Amino acid sequence: MSRSKKKSSNRAVGGKQKNIQPFSDDDSSIETMSHCSSFSDVANFAEDGAEVDEDTAQEDFEFKLKGLMDLTMDKSAKTRQAALEGLRNGLASKILYDFILERRMTLTDSIERCLKKGKGEEQRAAAALACLLCCQLGPGIESEEVFQTLAPVLKSIVCDRSASVQARQACATYLGLCCFIASDDIEDLYATMECMENLFTKQCHAEGGADSCSALHIQCLVSWALLLTICHTSEVRKKIDIYLHKLPRLLSCDDVNMRIAAGETLALLFELAREADADFYCDDLEFITEKLKALATDCNKHRAKVDRRKQRSVFRDVLRAVEDGEFQSEMIRFGRERMHIDCWVKRLTYGIFKELFGSGMQFHLLANGFLRNIFELGPPLLLDTATIKEMKVSRDERHMNNSAAFKARTKARSKLRDKRADVGEFF
Repeated sequence: MSRSKKKSSNRAVGGKQKNIQPFSDDDSSIETMSHCSSFSDVANFAEDGAEVDEDTAQEDFEFKLKGLMDLTMDKSAKTRQAALEGLRNGLASKILYDFILERRMTLTDSIERCLKKGKGEEQRAAAALACLLCCQLGPGIESEEVFQTLAPVLKSIVCDRSASVQARQACATYLGLCCFIASDDIEDLYATMECMENLFTKQCHAEGGADSCSALHIQCLVSWALLLTICHTSEVRKKIDIYLHKLPRLLSCDDVNMRIAAGETLALLFELAREADADFYCDDLEFITEKLKALATDCNKHRAKVDRRKQRSVFRDVLRAVEDGEFQSEMIRFGRERMHIDCWVKRLTYGIFKELFGSGMQFHLLANGFLRNIFELGPPLLLDTATIKEMKVSRDERHMNNSAAFKARTKARSKLRDKRADVGEFF
C-alpha cells in the first residue's frame, strides 16, 4: 500500500478521529474540516428530533469541543480559524456552563493567543468566541476575569492602524459587548467608552466625506451606545449634552450605514434623556428634525435605490422618536413565549445579541438565564422533552407538508389548464 493510501486509511475509524492533536500544515485543513463537519452533524442530528440518548449526544458534543480547543494551538492559521469557528458555533447553540467553567482558563489562553498571533478572520473569530465565553459564564467573577485578561488585547487591536479594518471592527463590537456583560468596574466602563469615542468622533470631523474606516467607526458608535445604556444617570446626562451636538454631523456621511447608525443613536439619546428628565428640551431640536425629515424623504438619484428605501424606513421611525417620543414596537416569538421590543434601548440590545448568537438566539432566549434577565423575561420555563418536541417541526415533517402543498397546487393548476383546453376546443 502506498504512503498516501495509508494516511487516508488511518485518519478516521468509524467516522471518528483516533486522536485529537495539532496536525501538520500538510493535512491540517482536511482534518479540521472533517472534525468541524462531524461537529455540525451531531448538532443537526439532535436538532431534528432524532431519537438519541441525550447523555451520549452531550458527551459526543463535548468531546468534539475538546478536540476543537486543542486545534486552536495548531501551527496552521486556517486550522486555528476553523477550530475557533467550530467553538463559536457550539457555544452559540447550547448552554454549556459547567463545561465552560472547568475550562475557562484554557479557553481564555487560546483566545488570547489567537488574537495576538492571528490576523484578520482569525482575530474576528477569536473576538466573537471571547464574547460567547462571557455570555456562557454570565455576570460574575469568572467572566470578569476573562474580560480583564482579554480587554487589553481587544483594545490594542481596535486602536492598531496596521490591523485589518475587519478585525478592528469585530474587536470593537465584542469589546463593547464583553464590557456590557462582564465588567463590574465603572472605570473599565468609562475607559472602554472613551476608546470608542476616540474613534467614532473622527468620523464627525470628516465633514461628510468618505472614510475607509467608516465600518469601524459604525461599530464603535454602536458599542458606545450600548454601554451608555448601563451608565449612571448623571453620566448619561453629560454624554447627551456633548453628543447631541456632535452626532447630527454624521447624518451627512456618504455611508448609508453610518447615517442610519447615527440616526438610531440620536433616537436612543432622546429616549434616555426623556427618561432622566420628563421636561427635557434640546436647543438644536429644530435643526435635528429638519435633517431627519430630509433623510426620511430622501429622493437623491445619486444614491442607490435600496439604500434610499432602507434609509427612509429607518428615519421615519427616528423622526417620530425625536419629535414625539414614539416607538413602533415589535414582537419576537421564541418557543411558546413572546417578547415585545418596545423601546430603542431594547432594540439596540436585542440586535447586538442576535448578531452574536445568530440562529442560536431563540434557544438562548428560552434557556439562558443571563439573557432572559436582560430582557426581563423571568427565569427559564421548565419544559419537558415532550413539550420541546411539540414546539419543533422536524425536517421530514416540513418536507412532507411542502410536498403535499406542491401536489395540491399542481392538481389545481392542471384542472384549470384542462378547462382552458376544453374552451379552446369548443371555439
